Amino acid sequence: MNQNSVDNKVEKEILHADSEKKEEILQNFDRFKNYLGDQVAKGEKLGLGEEALAKGAEKIGDYLAKNEEPRNREEKLLQELWKVGDKDQRHQLAHLLVRLAQTTN
Repeated sequence: MNQNSVDNKVEKEILHADSEKKEEILQNFDRFKNYLGDQVAKGEKLGLGEEALAKGAEKIGDYLAKNEEPRNREEKLLQELWKVGDKDQRHQLAHLLVRLAQTTN
């Protein structure tokens, strides 16, 4: 699976996510980590490497920063870090989020 298909799939899933499901995922940081962990595990099963996973996490981070209000302190911190970081720093934060998600599974 190439990076463009990954990007398109991530974007499609984000845009078409049921608002109730989104609320459930974002309400609690542990649920968010578990959801991210499940998505990372699915990507790994498809053979995606860490770089592709991080690019997917960047798409999610961009979407959340622009479209969702933080529901807890952890999400607020992530949003603030995302906003003040430049493109490279956001990419590194995405890598860290992937690693965090990998530890939840």
